[in-house]
Amino acid sequence: MATETTTKPKAKAKRTTKKAAAAASTEHKLRIRVRAYEHKILDLSVKQIMDTAARFDATIVGPVPLPIEIKRWTVNRSSFVHKDAREQFEMRIHKRLIDIMNPSPKVVEALTNLNLPSGVTIDVKMM
Repeated sequence: MATETTTKPKAKAKRTTKKAAAAASTEHKLRIRVRAYEHKILDLSVKQIMDTAARFDATIVGPVPLPIEIKRWTVNRSSFVHKDAREQFEMRIHKRLIDIMNPSPKVVEALTNLNLPSGVTIDVKMM
């Protein structure tokens, strides 16, 4: 009796070509982090940023709401004896994240010339 041996074809490992690696490395992204104490002003500012980017046909990801940063302080009301009388204060910082994929120079220029209300902080990073 003759025994038949069958070999299974080996799975080919996926290779990334130089062109695919170069295309993936040239993909840039503009990451904008917006912070404010009032959420209404923050939402208006984010809408203004998104409208400006959409006007130049940019691909927008977001806005992604980030966790609210809450800072709390407890202070004695009186200066000496009355330890039970205290006041508590808190400050809330609302945050949003917007990514603009492959921004053109016109988009970057329009975003730098944008007038936003006071109390809104913007951090822009090119990745």
